Amino acid sequence: MKNLAIALSVFCIQLCYAQKVYLSKIEKTNDNTDKFLYKKADAIKGAEYLGEIDVQGFSNDDAAVFSLIYKKAKEIGANTFSFKPFENITGIPQPLNPANYKIALYYTPKENLAGQKGMLYVFASSDKNQKININEKDYVLTPRSYLTQEIIPGEVYTISTKKLLGSIIKVQAKNNDENLYFQVSSAKVKSDTSGTGGLNLKSGDIIGLERSYADFLSLIYVQNKQ
Repeated sequence: MKNLAIALSVFCIQLCYAQKVYLSKIEKTNDNTDKFLYKKADAIKGAEYLGEIDVQGFSNDDAAVFSLIYKKAKEIGANTFSFKPFENITGIPQPLNPANYKIALYYTPKENLAGQKGMLYVFASSDKNQKININEKDYVLTPRSYLTQEIIPGEVYTISTKKLLGSIIKVQAKNNDENLYFQVSSAKVKSDTSGTGGLNLKSGDIIGLERSYADFLSLIYVQNKQ
C-alpha cells in the first residue's frame, strides 16, 4: 500500500507539471503542404493569420514540445509563427513565460519570407551551464540560452565543448546568407528522422539543428550577450 501511495503521488505530480499544447483558436485554415515552420519576422508582409496555440506547463524536453506545436500548426496549414505576449492590467505586453505562453500561427507565401542573415547560432542545453569554445574564444552558456555570431564569408568555424572526450566540429556556411544552427547537449539526444523538422547532423554532444526547431528555441530561450 505504501508503494502504491508513493506511485500515485508521483503520478499526480507529473500530471500537475505536464505540459499541454493545444489549438486555442482557429480563425481559418490553409491547404499548403510546406514542411517548415519558421518564426515570422515583424517586417514580413502578406502573412495570413490562421489561429493560436496555447502552451501550458513547463517541460525541459523542448524537442517533444516543438513536435506537438508543429503537429498542431500543420493541422491548420501554418508555416510561420510568432510569440503572442499576454498583457498586464495596464495593457503592457509581458515577456515570455516558458510555463505559459501563446503562439500565433500564420501562412506566409514563400516569396514574402525574410532571407537569412548569415548568422551562427549556438544553443545551450536545457539543464546546466556548458563551456564551449568557438574559434579559440571561450564562452559559458547558461541553461536555456543561446549566443549568435555574424558569419564572416569564407571563414571556417571550429566549435568545441571543452571536454576531454567532448566534440569538436568544423563548419563553414555555403553562402553569405546562410544561417548555421547548433545545440550543445549535456545528454545523448536522438536525431529526428520523421521529416517534420527537428534534430540532425548529430556529432557527439554538438548537434546540428534544422531551422524550424532552431527558430522555436530562439523564441523560448534567452539570447546570451557575450
